[in-house]
Amino acid sequence: MKCWVCKRQARGFGHTDGRHGVGDPRRYPIDWVFCSRRCQDAFHTLYGNWLRVKDGYRDTREAVMIDPSDVELAAMRQCLKAFGEVAGGIGFDKPLGAYSEADALQVIDAIVTCYTEAMVEHHEATKFPPVRGMKETVSDPFADLEDDLPWETKP
Repeated sequence: MKCWVCKRQARGFGHTDGRHGVGDPRRYPIDWVFCSRRCQDAFHTLYGNWLRVKDGYRDTREAVMIDPSDVELAAMRQCLKAFGEVAGGIGFDKPLGAYSEADALQVIDAIVTCYTEAMVEHHEATKFPPVRGMKETVSDPFADLEDDLPWETKP
């Protein structure tokens, strides 16, 4: 399952709904799972804010914004090129307020696509821990295991 916040692989953090007992027909499993405590806390902050608004409670506090990590900042920097290409096609002299809906959607699509691809690329590269002695990480450290078996000889 994937994390509800960042869409990485979930790693044992979850949310349990304890409102109803085990035999109660209103009880159903919730698949809110998370990759880290950070994502779990972010989800619960947003969920708590949503519940307060839903119940009509006006709160003057704002939700705390999570500071982006170094990986996320690097992904944002990679989006500048995609944004520049789209903005160049639209015209740099055109103010943002004068963008048509199609222009704005084109910019949003370019940035979101580039950011998502950069994050997926990073997570795929770091999916397996680095192997000592190897210069770069590999996607599957056991991929060439068949070549290393001394008791098997090739004809």
